[in-house]
Amino acid sequence: MQLRDARILLTGASGGIGQVLVERLCANSARLLLVGRDSLALEALTRRYPGQVSLVCADLTQRSGRHTVLDAARRFGGLNGVINAAGINQFSLLEQQDEDAIARLIGVNVTATLQLTHLLLPLLRQQPQALLVNLGSTFGSIGYPGFAAYCASKFALRGFSEALRRELADSHVKVLYIAPRATRTAMNSADVVAMNDALKVEMDDPQEVARQIVHAIATEREELYLGWPEKIFVRLNGLLPRLVDQALRKQLPVIKHFAGAEQPQPPIPQPNSTGEHP
Repeated sequence: MQLRDARILLTGASGGIGQVLVERLCANSARLLLVGRDSLALEALTRRYPGQVSLVCADLTQRSGRHTVLDAARRFGGLNGVINAAGINQFSLLEQQDEDAIARLIGVNVTATLQLTHLLLPLLRQQPQALLVNLGSTFGSIGYPGFAAYCASKFALRGFSEALRRELADSHVKVLYIAPRATRTAMNSADVVAMNDALKVEMDDPQEVARQIVHAIATEREELYLGWPEKIFVRLNGLLPRLVDQALRKQLPVIKHFAGAEQPQPPIPQPNSTGEHP
């Protein structure tokens, strides 16, 4: 995809990966319509990139918020691309999670993304060439203890991307699915960072993640899994899941320790509009 002068809508623009994606895309002379709930962060981006960036503050879990985005996209002059990067997570054993927290996570990560895509797809079809980019996670291919609800949401996003890609195979709209691994952003709690350190799991710098995402968009790569050995474990989990079961069984005591197995339920998470996995 030619990024110069491309009109791209980015959800989750105020998040850790979202903000560096804005930097990379603006450096490639794209025009961006940024969607998020953190108005202060979004306004800072408009001041930094005057003339290239427009804003929409909206709650994508609400019908009115999604239609606000649609109206803004029409005023923007249409869209050559949509990057679905909004998402939330929660590191906790499933039994400890609040029902409302689970519903909120699925609502943000899955339902809102599908419904917004449904609204925006006709705008993409109006272009001679268009891309829909869904930011998933390696946890969309590997079920990981402590992230059951989050994994469910990312498995759903991966399936949605695959099905829609095949549905649009006879059109000029291409669907990309990009799956980062653990990334050092505010989305990850201190417990997640400590657990990854204890398990010697590397966490990527968001600048490097954004660089690879933008390259995948420019080259129209349909699927990309970031990180080594995570991309190997994705394939291994698909072919020989029992081997991954055994490896994660050994990690389970450490995971449960940092997940706070005996601690009170955590609060309901609020969207911070990022797409990276813990």
